[in-house]
Amino acid sequence: MSNQSPMAKYNPMHHNPLRTRDDLAQATRDIIAPCLPFLAERPGRLALGSTAAVYETVVAEFEGFARLFWGMLPFFAGGYRYEEAEQALRAGIIAGTDPEHESFWGEPGDLLRGHRDQRLVEMAPIGLALAMCPQLFWDPLTPDEKARLARWLKLCMERPYNDNNWLFFRVMVSLGLSRVGVEVDSQAVEAHLDRLESFYVAKGWYEDGVMGRYDHYIAFAMHFYGLIYAQLAGERDPQRASRFRQRAARFAPDYAAWFADTGAGLPYGRSLTYRFAHASFWGALAYAGCTPYGWGTLKGLALRNLRYWSRQPIAHTNGVLSLGYGYANPAMIEEYSTDGSPLWALKAMLPLAMPADHPFWTAEEEPHPLDPTHIAFQPDPKFELFRHEGDVFAAAGGQSAISSGAGASFRNAAAKYAKFAYSTAHAFSVELDPRHPQNGAFDNALALKSPGDAHWRVREGNESFRRERNAMVATWRPWPDIAIETWLLVAAPWLVRLHILDADRSLMGIEGGFAVDRSGDDHVGNTDASAVNGADAIAAFPAGSSAIRDLLGQRHGEVIYASANSNLLFPRSAIPSLRCEMTPGVHVLATAVVTSASLPALQQLLAAGPDLPDWFAQKLETLAGVPS
Repeated sequence: MSNQSPMAKYNPMHHNPLRTRDDLAQATRDIIAPCLPFLAERPGRLALGSTAAVYETVVAEFEGFARLFWGMLPFFAGGYRYEEAEQALRAGIIAGTDPEHESFWGEPGDLLRGHRDQRLVEMAPIGLALAMCPQLFWDPLTPDEKARLARWLKLCMERPYNDNNWLFFRVMVSLGLSRVGVEVDSQAVEAHLDRLESFYVAKGWYEDGVMGRYDHYIAFAMHFYGLIYAQLAGERDPQRASRFRQRAARFAPDYAAWFADTGAGLPYGRSLTYRFAHASFWGALAYAGCTPYGWGTLKGLALRNLRYWSRQPIAHTNGVLSLGYGYANPAMIEEYSTDGSPLWALKAMLPLAMPADHPFWTAEEEPHPLDPTHIAFQPDPKFELFRHEGDVFAAAGGQSAISSGAGASFRNAAAKYAKFAYSTAHAFSVELDPRHPQNGAFDNALALKSPGDAHWRVREGNESFRRERNAMVATWRPWPDIAIETWLLVAAPWLVRLHILDADRSLMGIEGGFAVDRSGDDHVGNTDASAVNGADAIAAFPAGSSAIRDLLGQRHGEVIYASANSNLLFPRSAIPSLRCEMTPGVHVLATAVVTSASLPALQQLLAAGPDLPDWFAQKLETLAGVPS
């Protein structure tokens, strides 16, 4: 009988301690290895499954192939060898850039059904292959093969890009072409670099172009590419390289607040199927010689995240990374996600490019740099973050789920950007069907429905936002004629919410707390899912517990068993919720939510209740007397 952990079937890194340089190299091999048989069938095309994206199949297969380079380039640059992978990647480049070969990737165009060409994204690691490992991916090519590769890469100088982090991809290609002596359009590259710098906001934060998103892309795209540029082009562009390093160093403390003591990153925003790409920022800091913290702290932040992911079922049984977050879950992916998309997680392997005697590798890991009592407001993502039981919790003032230009059609954008709170311990849930509460999975959301409506409505964006004292205040509209003013207050470990609305019609309301994992326990008798005094709801399972309280005692509690695969971390989840029916008029809803890994600890928190500041308690008392 095998004593192998069942998790090993679903994670190629599961038995890897992920503490040394050789551990990271082995993890890279283990993630790449299951993909190589697919390349033997057709060089340069990685068809890992049948999931489609908004772009053509040939582009999706090129994407999967190109993303292998994010892991293999630092692996090779650091002196490791993997002959089979080296040959497959080189053969793929030769075939993919040959118009006469059946694997030809095609030429990037301008627009396809309203979208920029994804080839422009995936060109970047091919260009970096020439910058980081020319001895493997340029020198062995014949003169004709070199000419075809150079011609194909140079097409990126002629094509339009999305006005966001995509602009870095032309820059990455230029680094490779310049490294092997191929002339590039320096003005086009400078224009992209200047435009990228125009996205800088302050205190280390960029916005991701015209979308104005503030999420993990700021770390694993804007800063990640900037730090690679600083390292590879710093000698000829020292002033810009210095700016990129300084901004990344200033951003680091804010981003560190997004990581739990376990290494888990905060699930928030789009493209979460890239998983441990979150750790790539810490490796890029080290690669570029940028040290806002000591080497041991950077090492800990990078490797703890990888160790966290080594414990999650994130691969198919053949070892190929799956689409999803904490498990295989296509419900949460974007329309641009294909079976090869998760390989972007390999960006976390960049530290392999540093030699074994680099201080990043010789240093002892240090614990998380932030104090456990750390509470901080971050104005760009509109977060108030705190730590509880080693996990990260964020009260979220709300970014818009609707944007103009690129990214306007993100799936489940309201869930990814506009819920009232997010957490590394509980993740968040996506809406599978807004007609039913269990399918809507309204964790950390206020969902409203008028009697004639079939659909529940939640916040999708704000009409206005301000900071008042230590609370975040936003106005949003579930319908054009109904405005809701929501106050968010951190009373750690509690999150407190106050909603003020004036409706000219009757409404039904459901407000949820944090979802909890209900897997591993298949009968309700082992849970405490009861309403206490009619105004509390508690969901308690072996894996953790969560509670929600109506501070004014107007609503009744219940536990909603959400539809399977709605939560990003838990295939089966339960959401403590408050339900009410409102007549026309002014209504005030006051809510407090709290969680704990153990039910006894949660019960102690419930007995004490949230410690509200005097000004907020007075405001609540005043509003409680407002007639409806």
